[in-house]
Amino acid sequence: MKKFVKAASAVLAASMVLSTTAFADATYKIGGIGPVTGPASAYGTAVMNAAQIAVDEINEAGGVNGYQLEFNPQDDEHDAEKSVNAYNTLKDWGMQMLLGTVTTNPCIAVSAEAAADNLFLLTPSASSEQAISAGDNEFQVCFTDPAQGTASAQYIGEHELASKVAVIYNSSDAYSAGIYATFRAEAENQPFEIVGGDLAFTDDSKTDFSAQIQAAKDAGAELVFMPFYYNEASIVFTQAASMDYSPIWFGVDGMDGILTVEGFDTSLAEGVMLLTPFSADAEDDLTKNFVAKYQEQFGEVPNQFAADAYDGIYALKAGLEKSGVSAEADFTEISDALKAAFTEIEVEGLTGVMTWTADGHVSKTPKAVVIENGAYKGL
Repeated sequence: MKKFVKAASAVLAASMVLSTTAFADATYKIGGIGPVTGPASAYGTAVMNAAQIAVDEINEAGGVNGYQLEFNPQDDEHDAEKSVNAYNTLKDWGMQMLLGTVTTNPCIAVSAEAAADNLFLLTPSASSEQAISAGDNEFQVCFTDPAQGTASAQYIGEHELASKVAVIYNSSDAYSAGIYATFRAEAENQPFEIVGGDLAFTDDSKTDFSAQIQAAKDAGAELVFMPFYYNEASIVFTQAASMDYSPIWFGVDGMDGILTVEGFDTSLAEGVMLLTPFSADAEDDLTKNFVAKYQEQFGEVPNQFAADAYDGIYALKAGLEKSGVSAEADFTEISDALKAAFTEIEVEGLTGVMTWTADGHVSKTPKAVVIENGAYKGL
């Protein structure tokens, strides 16, 4: 985690230089908002790092429509109020479009501001439908929560991973609760049973999972589905080990980051499965080149949040090229141009071939990965 924070600090420092440098010509100004510090920092740091890689590549190749890109990342600490403050800071800077925010609850808060302003918002990783429901100017790079819940239930059922499944989820979090709802609905169509009752927790009770773990164990759950973030997951794994309970653990994109938790015994995550749009061990040239560049610059293997952010910058490039809108246009003109363009473009990225509907949802195919020998491996 220290490497992530160090890398993010370098990106933030670079952005401050960019934001105060006088450019002779107009540039496209892209804001970024996400948690570079705090409990979800692995997500935000990965997004900012990868977005900067993409911006640098595009600028080195000549830019977009004859203009260069500027990227200005801001830290929101996974806090909705701080995320809105970051949004206002970026507006003062001259932001014309936003890659963000990274996590769901802050994105819900910022999306209301962006909708009121008609500023184009492309979130790389806030997967709740609420995150882009405030206006027609809001799009996602990541899967929506309904898609994750449905796809996870289908994968577990189709691969006959278990006959009894328990679900631990955060009922106070829109991301977790949304995935749980669609998982439970799709489970009715699958050859497994959800057992153990309602094993919910809240943000006020996310340090002790012994009751949920014991209920899953007593119910004979062979697999536990965990649609929540990696910090809480690390606590579950640690407590389950002390209770001699070792089912198959199955997560979604919020689990990506579990191997970076400081002080966590990563051997407890061995065999964990999750659905993700990106696998760092894929053999295609785009993935290999990106992973090598990310490791060289930041000393870490990129996670799927990094991949979504990299694809997000290239999606903005494709939208700007499709529309032909000038960097000298104001942000409302750019937003109107991108709204129309995004329903017409197709982007082949690290996370698959992507197209968008007018409601902002992306279409692409999820991949399954498992943690083996302390690394993610595609299935």
